[in-house]
Amino acid sequence: MVEPIIAPSILSGDFGNLVEDTKRMLKNNPDWLHVDIMDGHFVPNISFGPMVVKALRSEVPKEEAYFDCHMMVSNPLQWIEPMADAGGQSYTFHYEATDEPLKVIEAIRKAGMKVGISIKPGTPVDVLFPLADKVDMVLIMTVEPGFGGQSFMPDMMPKVEELRAKFPNLNIEVDGGLTQHNIDVAAGAGANVVVAGTGVYKADDPAKAIADMRSCIASHLH
Repeated sequence: MVEPIIAPSILSGDFGNLVEDTKRMLKNNPDWLHVDIMDGHFVPNISFGPMVVKALRSEVPKEEAYFDCHMMVSNPLQWIEPMADAGGQSYTFHYEATDEPLKVIEAIRKAGMKVGISIKPGTPVDVLFPLADKVDMVLIMTVEPGFGGQSFMPDMMPKVEELRAKFPNLNIEVDGGLTQHNIDVAAGAGANVVVAGTGVYKADDPAKAIADMRSCIASHLH
């Protein structure tokens, strides 16, 4: 049985004070922290890379925070070892970024990280069916990857529904525009891992937002 997981995205945090801001977020009892890596090639934006993740990890040890790394990069093989060395615990690469997904999956496992695979909104979900039993998580993007603060795309939910029907024990993550106000749609479709950026960081009460989202997912799972 999969469990409800809420993963606030540090992309919505204060980059000028990232360590303290991350420690403040951890006081709100998230399950994971979502770490968005953008290379300026796969997506038209640059966020940060392994050096920043390693610096953050030196202040936030693994027992305090699980780093769920979403690699929006054009060469996912290149960054596996650096991200493992930086303290990443899960490495989610994009199906669209490689012609050798099995090679990437194997390399991530060898590096000691959990394996995730993601698709953009324009990619059909059936490309993941031969790979889903070889990974720990599938990430369905509910916005176009590359920028925070976009609006949730509910028309992505049939992808989640198909995956949940075929793979009932798979962690299915959704990322993009999720808040307390629309999480019911994603949870109802079968998503159990929810990335929330502004929906948590900009909430009046981040702890309540996380707890409410987790409760919503749990109600649909059980």
